[in-house]
Formats: sequence, C-alpha cells, structure tokens
Amino acid sequence: MKLDILAIAVHPDDVELGCSGTLMMEKLHGKKIGVIDLTRGELGTRGSMETRAREAAAAAQIMQLDVRENIGMADGFFKNDETHQRLLIRYIRMYQPEIILANALDDRHPDHGRAGHLIKDACFLSGLRKIETADNLGNPQQHWRPRYIFHYIQDRYYEPDFVYDITPVFDRKIDSIKAYSSQFHSAGYNSDEPQTYISTPEFLNSIIGRQAMFGKMIGVPYAEGFRTEKMIGISGFDAFIQKDT
Repeated sequence: MKLDILAIAVHPDDVELGCSGTLMMEKLHGKKIGVIDLTRGELGTRGSMETRAREAAAAAQIMQLDVRENIGMADGFFKNDETHQRLLIRYIRMYQPEIILANALDDRHPDHGRAGHLIKDACFLSGLRKIETADNLGNPQQHWRPRYIFHYIQDRYYEPDFVYDITPVFDRKIDSIKAYSSQFHSAGYNSDEPQTYISTPEFLNSIIGRQAMFGKMIGVPYAEGFRTEKMIGISGFDAFIQKDT
C-alpha cells in the first residue's frame, strides 16, 4: 500500500501527542495515512509492551489509520547506525510516502532526538539506488525518497516553521492520547505504579495549551507545529490561511 503521509515515532503515543491532528486532517482530505512505531516503549515506567500494543491499536482506530506497524527496535538502546537505517529504509520503500512526519531532532527524552536523526538519515539513504533492500518476499525494492520530512514539536518548545490547523479534529486528537490510559492521567487506570512526568493531569493540560498557542498564531482555536530543514514553496497565495487582525 502506498501512503501519502507516514508518521514515524520512536514510542507508541509520540504520534498521538505530536501530529495525530495533522494525520486526521489529511485523512479528511482523502489522503492515505500510516504510522510506524520504532519501539514498543518497553522501558516506560507504567504499563507493559502488551498494554502499549493494545493502546496503540485503540488509538489507530480513533485516528482511522490505513496502517500501523511496530518495527520492534530496542527502546532506549537503538542506534542511528547502518543496521537500524537499513531496517527503516525497507519500510520507507514499502510504503513510499510523499511526506514523513518525524520525531524532533532534539528533545527532553534522548530517544526522541536520536530517532529524529535516524529517520532523517534513513529517508535520505532510501533514495540511493545502490543501497539494496528486499521486501518480505525477498523481492528487490525500488529506491524512494520522500519529498518532505517535517519534525513535530514534542516536549521541548521550538518556534515552529509552520503550523497546521487541527481544530475540526482536536477532540479526536485528545481521545487518541487518552487511549493510552497507562501513560496519561486516567481515572479508569487502576494500578499501584508510580506517577510520572506525563501521567499527571497537568501534562495533558500543557498539551492542550500548546495546541491553543499554535492555533492563536494563525487565528484558529488549535494547531500543531512543525519544523523543517527544507525550504517550503507554494504555487499560489491561496495556500495561506487568513489570520484575522
């Protein structure tokens, strides 16, 4: 299946926090969307691999993803090296996305930045003809390089290069985050596991506030922010969103 937009994240729930609204908006526009999680989040203080897998599946239904896969890299210990790059290249060539949404290049959690650079490097290498990979049936894959890589803004604040209006799907974005009841504040999750930085009510409030702040930048209620290392071009001024003054 060829995808229009592929979001790649190191942990299940990174996509929900960072760019699920954008994915759902693109789905409304008729695009095929998918998610690849690099790890199973097995080092998380709360929950388990099995719990996270069930939560990711529930979130995928809320987001109406066309595909969601987990590569199974080692949480916390994966590297940006040839072995991991080649593994990710196989998936990029499999789905041939036009746009990839990726982890931030630097963030509070070291996995985020390392994954951001892994995704960036794999996207470039995926376009090189002389790097040979095979699909699940052993057939040679065609080289493929996405047109754009956009890095969603995660815990650490960065001024976005552009923001995407997600107001029509904002409530569903919050629902997709809440699908991870083991990770985020939930009255229904009964466990004696310790509270973490992200399991408090204040953390979810900060996510809502961040989206509202990005929305205010363009005169809409809610938006998601992205950074890009590639210059963005437009083919007409109608591409701009009118901001009320």
